[in-house]
Amino acid sequence: MTAPLRSLIRRFPGVPTREGAGVRLRRSFSNPEVPLFDPFLLLDRFGSADPADYLAGFPWHPHRGIETITYVLNGRVEHGDTLGNSGVIGSGDLQWMNSGSGIVHQEMPQRTDGTFEGFQLWLNRPAREKMGAPAYRGLSGDEVPRVATERGGEVKVVAGDFGGVTGPVQGISVDPAYLDIRLTPEETIELPVAPGRNAFAHVISGRSTFAGDDPASVPAGETVLFGDGARIRAHAGAEGARFLLASGRPLHEPVAWYGPIVMNTRDELATALAELRRGDFVKERRPIVEE
Repeated sequence: MTAPLRSLIRRFPGVPTREGAGVRLRRSFSNPEVPLFDPFLLLDRFGSADPADYLAGFPWHPHRGIETITYVLNGRVEHGDTLGNSGVIGSGDLQWMNSGSGIVHQEMPQRTDGTFEGFQLWLNRPAREKMGAPAYRGLSGDEVPRVATERGGEVKVVAGDFGGVTGPVQGISVDPAYLDIRLTPEETIELPVAPGRNAFAHVISGRSTFAGDDPASVPAGETVLFGDGARIRAHAGAEGARFLLASGRPLHEPVAWYGPIVMNTRDELATALAELRRGDFVKERRPIVEE
């Protein structure tokens, strides 16, 4: 029996917003959509050819209870954190950070020729792990394995599996998959996704049709949420398509969210904010070491 296709059930065009010290970006989903995207919390896309839209950056700020994944498509971002990490994320590179019990970091975009562009995705952590030790991993573009498709496309496997290849990010409780997929014009691909997981795609460029009950053509900049099933079929338009595909096992836990801190109860949020005021929010701190 053929595994059932996942249907496209919701579309999210995104809304313009400002974050950090005034960075212009487009937010695909956030707080109101938590039950739909669980375990994912937020997806922001930043992109502009005008340095005034991004140079203010994201100065030192705290996180607790989540993982943040920053993926730079084009440009450079200087970063540093209270674990002692410091360096530059360049074009094609990723920063996968587990904030755990508390981390303070900064991400500062640098002036870029052409369009500065990338994404930040937030992934929730289960209650039992929210106050665990924070951790940081930087991935250069060369560390992300690539799988060629039959018609000349490509799948970058950051996390999860595709085509017999496993991504370098492993050992995360919700077992996420995070793929960057580029298809040639009119190319079709089928992507397995285990039943019971929430899955979404964001079209970076071109147009893609996601088959199922609603085989609608989705333009660049739009995010789509899929229903349940075992596979996703995507078909690129006449100019080809590039899209992110993410999936993960839902936590089904309560979410208490205030700014960059995501816990399970209001009391836990109150504790975190009190610790920020007192100066003991960060439980583990190390001197900064350049990468």
